[in-house]
Amino acid sequence: MLPRFLLYGCAGWVLEVCFTGTSAAIFQKDAHGTAKTYLWMHPIYGATALGMEFLHDRLRFLPRPIRALAYTAVIFGAEFATGWLLRRALGRCPWDYREQGWSVKGLVRLDYFPFWYGTALAFEPAREALLRITSEALRQTPEFRHAVAEGEVQPLACQGSVEVEAGATGETFQEALKAESQAGKVFPG
Repeated sequence: MLPRFLLYGCAGWVLEVCFTGTSAAIFQKDAHGTAKTYLWMHPIYGATALGMEFLHDRLRFLPRPIRALAYTAVIFGAEFATGWLLRRALGRCPWDYREQGWSVKGLVRLDYFPFWYGTALAFEPAREALLRITSEALRQTPEFRHAVAEGEVQPLACQGSVEVEAGATGETFQEALKAESQAGKVFPG
């Protein structure tokens, strides 16, 4: 979970930098496209995306556009809650929308709904790509390849679901590490 949290946080930073830089270039006529984000945003984005993963598992039976509406609500809720907490802890929220758009207590902008909904629609394909990448990364480790070569674990067969594949790869990897640690083997790097 920690690697996904870290990657989601970084992806959120990238999206925010692209959004704020583009907005500055278009609406403020900033020729440099000066972007802005906050250190606080990494854990906020990471935790919010993990919350959306949790929600995905419960709403899987619904059509994707409906799930995206639920994700958008999670995004707005996380933005409001974390903004409120930061305002209480620091005396102010790093983002302040009081003078802009349709804001709710200066913490969220309801006119950002189309942008957050677009992000919510992109969440599931991004999540699937992340699962594929991490599954493939596990398969490329020397420990995994060695355990398969030694017959201690079975190589993964093609499976229909990315989530099942990622989970099965992780379990196979863990089995390989456990078998190797019990045997006292050390792998060359």
